[in-house]
Amino acid sequence: MSERTNIFAGLGLDRNAERRDDAPWAAAQCADPNARFLVLGADASGGRPALFAPQHGALRLLDGGERDACLARAPATYLGHDERGPLFGIVADAGDDVRIADALGGAWIDLRSAGTRLPAFQSGLFAYARAIAHWQARTRWCSACGAALELVALGHRGKCTNAACGIEHFPRVDPAMIVIVSWQDRCLLGRQAAWPEHRWSTLAGFIEPGESLEDAVRREVYEEAGVRVGACAYHSSQPWPFPSSLMLGFTAEAIDPSIRVGEELGDARWFSVGEIVDGLAARTLVLPPRLSVSHELIAHWLRERGGVELADVLGDEPWSKPRA
Repeated sequence: MSERTNIFAGLGLDRNAERRDDAPWAAAQCADPNARFLVLGADASGGRPALFAPQHGALRLLDGGERDACLARAPATYLGHDERGPLFGIVADAGDDVRIADALGGAWIDLRSAGTRLPAFQSGLFAYARAIAHWQARTRWCSACGAALELVALGHRGKCTNAACGIEHFPRVDPAMIVIVSWQDRCLLGRQAAWPEHRWSTLAGFIEPGESLEDAVRREVYEEAGVRVGACAYHSSQPWPFPSSLMLGFTAEAIDPSIRVGEELGDARWFSVGEIVDGLAARTLVLPPRLSVSHELIAHWLRERGGVELADVLGDEPWSKPRA
């Protein structure tokens, strides 16, 4: 089976993880004249945006001189190497967004928009930088003794500054499963009670300690929809830094189609291929956007079960209405 690549996934970057503790090598990367810097805005209620060049439809990466002129005091986190040289992520101070955008002729773009507007490499790089910046901002104190943490390994590890403790802290990743469940010629979709009318998606949930991915699929589907699942198979994965999840996509077969909706969902039901196609045409069904692995799971199911390409029947009704 060929590898499937979702949005934010398949980032072709050499991360050089084994060299981050090599001080001379690290210093050489920071001083490399080919180094470029991805700029993130300060965290806010709308997320952490990236500096963007609208006229080019691409991230506005800084060279070393621009970084020194605009963000000289901002620490840089090494992200990796592409064919041109090293790439770093830096976070601007709160309130600096207008100054930086004006000075560099850029604008700010949020990660969800970047996922569908930017080239795959750039959206994946943005997602990577955003995830590690979130971890750094939220992991400033040792969870064992309460002492301050010092970022080491070019920003990829936190070390407790208490000599009696010295515990190391690593970036957090929260694994979650997401699944398209089949029963004969139908698939299972659910909706949260707070969602707008007509919006449906695949079921998802976080992996618990001591639990395999397959067991998590069976548990979550039963908890949310009361459906017993038997065989399940891995489909694909997607980094989902909102703020730190890793989505692990599965296909699964139900043992029994009986539905008993749990507390987490407002409703769940079985959809045939025809019902999905007709619902999209009539605008009585809204599916997750291309950004999400859920979209790809539904597309996979339609292709396998009905020979239908989701892109050919997808309507223009948006998953999220534009803000007024």
